Amino acid sequence: MHPSAFLHQLITAPDYEGELVHVECIPPSDPVYGELRNALSPKLVKRLSRVGVAQLYRHQANAVDLLIEGRHVVVNAPSASGKSLCYQLPTVHTALEDPLATALYMFPTKALAQDQLRSLRELTSRGLLPTSSIDTFDGDTLQDVRGGIRKRARVVLTNPDMLHMGILPNHALWSRFLHGLRYVVLDEAHIYRGVLGSHVANLVRRLRRLCAIYGASPVFVCCSATIANAQEHAGRLCGVEFELVEADDGPHGEKFFALWNPAIVNKSSGLRRSHNSEASSFLCKLIARDLRSLVFARTRRLAELIYLYARERLPEELAGRISPYRAGYLARDRRKIEQDFLEGRLDGLVTTSALELGVDIGDLDATVLAGYPGNMASTWQQAGRSGRSGNPSLSVLVAQNSPLDQYLMRNPAFLFSRRFEEALINPNNPYILEPHLLCAAWERPLMAEESTEIETNVPGLLEDLMGRGLLRLRKGKLYPDPGLAYPAQRVNIRATGGSYKVMDSTGGGLLETVDGAVALSQLHPGAVYLHQGDTYRVTRLDMGGRTAWAERVDVDYYTQARELTDIRSTGVSREKWCGEVHVCVGSVEVTTHVVAFKRKRQFTEEFLGEEPLDLPETTFQTRAFWFDVTSDAVNRVAKASASLAGGLHACEHSVIAVLPLFALCDRNDIGGVSMLSGANGDAQVFVYDAYPGGVGIAEMGYEAIERLWRATLELVKACPCADGCPSCIQSPKCGNNNEPLDKEGAIALLESLSRAPNRG
Repeated sequence: MHPSAFLHQLITAPDYEGELVHVECIPPSDPVYGELRNALSPKLVKRLSRVGVAQLYRHQANAVDLLIEGRHVVVNAPSASGKSLCYQLPTVHTALEDPLATALYMFPTKALAQDQLRSLRELTSRGLLPTSSIDTFDGDTLQDVRGGIRKRARVVLTNPDMLHMGILPNHALWSRFLHGLRYVVLDEAHIYRGVLGSHVANLVRRLRRLCAIYGASPVFVCCSATIANAQEHAGRLCGVEFELVEADDGPHGEKFFALWNPAIVNKSSGLRRSHNSEASSFLCKLIARDLRSLVFARTRRLAELIYLYARERLPEELAGRISPYRAGYLARDRRKIEQDFLEGRLDGLVTTSALELGVDIGDLDATVLAGYPGNMASTWQQAGRSGRSGNPSLSVLVAQNSPLDQYLMRNPAFLFSRRFEEALINPNNPYILEPHLLCAAWERPLMAEESTEIETNVPGLLEDLMGRGLLRLRKGKLYPDPGLAYPAQRVNIRATGGSYKVMDSTGGGLLETVDGAVALSQLHPGAVYLHQGDTYRVTRLDMGGRTAWAERVDVDYYTQARELTDIRSTGVSREKWCGEVHVCVGSVEVTTHVVAFKRKRQFTEEFLGEEPLDLPETTFQTRAFWFDVTSDAVNRVAKASASLAGGLHACEHSVIAVLPLFALCDRNDIGGVSMLSGANGDAQVFVYDAYPGGVGIAEMGYEAIERLWRATLELVKACPCADGCPSCIQSPKCGNNNEPLDKEGAIALLESLSRAPNRG
């Protein structure tokens, strides 16, 4: 079925209530080809013709030439633009020309590595390179085959976790491979932002220092979805200067991108129909029309919920043709789902961002985005998963009842102007850098020149490590404490809080793992946890053993934790005046406390009650920006007969909600607090990075503060609700149950902030 016909059926159905707010038709495009300056190996050219690659796109040819010439290259291009060939061709060409040359491919997920393994082996089959010379090396690789990979492999496909845990600490076993290392590939480099990106930047620095020991100086290749600062981001990740290749010269079929805003069910409160239910309905309709589809959910829990809704709505024969898919599943379960979808035994998947990346799961007709993914890069990556074969395709963004989603529903031009955000990392975050320094010293003692550079970037860190006995100075070099065994195993590079195991208390063993940063809010006693469509209730949480036990239950509700947050400034890094408004960015201490959880009914979101929790507080140091509320703003609130406390609280919520438009971050990457007793007795609003040490989001918000105020004002004023709703000032994460909130007070505050001229 053509996408336009499917949309026509939706808007002519008896139950249609005007939910389709915009359709963007993206026209098809023809390919633009380029010519290579450098001749490829004749064997490779012959093989390319046999696999149907008669010509290279212009951006592919440009990237291949630069890489063969020894330049570091970042390819910044959208989904399905043929980025893989940009690095596959130089590495295979070099492997054919130099029998000692090796290459390391690093992917953010195991699924993507497995997919690229299939692709690369197909390219190098028929005797071009031995099959055994190309292999994956990750947590799923069997112990008895790892030695053979180290001895024979010319191209190793891995992920940051295995580079950190398995390769770098055992570099002596990899001496042959590292000595010949000519190319290092970081695919999907836009994923390496925030905490993960800051860890990966330190991993790459550890890799480069070990390569130097073995006489190698590899060329780096970064491939990224379109972001605003690809060249700068790649440079910060790898510590080298990159050439930018930025184009989309491949062919594309016609795409229809629809914005769907669920109908309002309560006009006074602004409550809309659940976007989860709407996304589930879309999946059912697409599957019923034989349209192969992916539904992207923002969280693991929502992916399970949407799948559960769809499974209950579909006839039995169709319900068996859909499945959930997400991180946390055991490897064998993920591989089976991938294979079933690729081979046509499944027609629909409900997934998290785990399938946002370029895994080949066959041709797709449609993608459904259950809520705005949080940034432009992910939005277009997810939408780009459908229509990769050149046929017409459909993507639908189903809006949440949240300020950011509703802003885009009212301003479609913002989305389709493709104003891509910048990726942010902070490799010198001491909470991230410290464990990597211990790992690096364990791999090879830190030399004097390295110590000088570290001391320049993060003063006092090495002295602190020596004072704690973790590093020891001997003959001008820094060695780890002799009792420090294999420090890499203590570092979780995907989080700052380690991970928790979720165990089936009925004897079913390990269900999955959960990031420690969200464990208290997701695995508290009484929490309902979804796993592959089955419902579990947490019966016990062992914080010391980092383990939660859950029992299988049949309930019709889900749970949502309630947290209280306190904040205090510990140092100002920069400050400025925007009109009469004092704005600062600096260090803060944040204390959070999970105090209760709510129960909400599935499908209807009906509130069923709240239960208190007795859990410890957690405190961490991070970065924040904050601003004072002026007397003019207070007077405006009084003139509007509004509540200052309610207006301040609402202003905080809406500013946090809109910030992801200006920084490549997720709503969950940031937090906020509003206070009526700042250092000078004034009201203040704080917005902070939700990770210890910060990753640069606060600095981005500080720089964009005036644009942020204006966009927030536009959002709140445009919302049609009477007194404030989830679309403008309410927050699902609010620890105070969204009380007090005052929409008119927020508008008065934001008008004062936005109209202030810049005085320097």
